Amino acid sequence: MLRITMCALLALVLFAAVGVAADLTESLKPGKADLKSAGNMAFGPDGVLFVGDSIGGSIFAIDTQDRTPSQASPIEVTGLGAKIAGMLGTMPDQIQINDVVVNPVSRKTYVSVSRGLGPTATPVIVRIDSAEKLTALSLDNVKHASVALPNPIAAASTGRSNRTQAITDLAFVNNRVFVAGLSNEEFSSTLRSIPFPFNQADTGANVEIWHASHNRFETNSPIRTFLPYKVNNEDTILASYTCTPLVKIPVSSLKGGAKVKGTTIAEFGAGNTPLDMIAYSREGKNFILMSNTSRGVMKFSADGLEAFAPITGSVPDKGGVPYETVASLTNVVQMDQLDAQRAVVLQRTASGFDLHTVALP
Repeated sequence: MLRITMCALLALVLFAAVGVAADLTESLKPGKADLKSAGNMAFGPDGVLFVGDSIGGSIFAIDTQDRTPSQASPIEVTGLGAKIAGMLGTMPDQIQINDVVVNPVSRKTYVSVSRGLGPTATPVIVRIDSAEKLTALSLDNVKHASVALPNPIAAASTGRSNRTQAITDLAFVNNRVFVAGLSNEEFSSTLRSIPFPFNQADTGANVEIWHASHNRFETNSPIRTFLPYKVNNEDTILASYTCTPLVKIPVSSLKGGAKVKGTTIAEFGAGNTPLDMIAYSREGKNFILMSNTSRGVMKFSADGLEAFAPITGSVPDKGGVPYETVASLTNVVQMDQLDAQRAVVLQRTASGFDLHTVALP
């Protein structure tokens, strides 16, 4: 009887999970997904791809219809930019690669691309399968939904264009899309928590941090990359900024119009911009990898982050959470986890970009 009861409960749980996924995808309607740009991306349930459109000031949810489970296969694509350019009928210098993510169900890789240069470039999303075949995801008649950000940074500010920083990173967790970027608020560094299915986005929380290498509080520097993570069993955003502080921000504080003060727990070095972050487990321990413009790929422990005291003074180089540099990973621009043991990384080369599968260190 106990076994029957447990099976029945399990069936109810699975049914509920399937019902939630179905409800989420049912909110998407067919038509043209009119993206003005395709930047940061994240996968949600059932093959739904979330895409940040900085130029349009919106977040899109797109049904890729890519939900057939598959075993992860290593992928190796040399000269990725040139191959995308050839597929799109243009030259490699007219292609900009913006983000790389892996569908956790199908294990296919998705690349967001700008065809052309500047704000009028055409957004393209490229899918790469296990046979390393490239195809463009059609946006002309696809199930999708979108939500407008109410106060993105204006197209021009202080004499230069900042609109590409309206969305600097995004992630999907627990039926919410977390979005970092710049707004038109006085404290322009903004972090939003947007429920999905979409209804509307609020103004987001304005974030203030102590920047140890600059020795001051900052409210106008955007989060460059972030990772939703549980710290001491609390839902937390681990965020990193240029020059390179690591900051904890409680998810519970992310309410529209709130002024939030993040807790700086590490300074990873000046003259550097973080690019991407992933978390993984190995031999019972938890780690985070962070790629950077000038300090390689950093690896640090994700266990016990709550034990580090807030940094409130000047740190000229490094302090707080210790890290090691992964010598085998150089010039990594973007990365995403392929499975429990491997990641897909986009590496800059002398001639462009290569896509590789690497073992998680």
